[in-house]
Amino acid sequence: MDIELIERKFDEIFKELEKEVMEVLMDQSLDKKQTNLRMKPLTSTKQILGNAIESIRMVHKLAEEEQRS
Repeated sequence: MDIELIERKFDEIFKELEKEVMEVLMDQSLDKKQTNLRMKPLTSTKQILGNAIESIRMVHKLAEEEQRS
């Protein structure tokens, strides 16, 4: 498994999420409630992706340790 490739792809996705966050935050036409409503899915997505990459790293580490044994 090419963990570096996977991490690079996750970084690309995180950067796209950050762009979306900045667009929402800079949108002056949104009030606080609308901004919060648009931010929730972005925040949740980032958290889910963060958990996923950590899980992938853990599985990769365990696989490497098993191969060494």
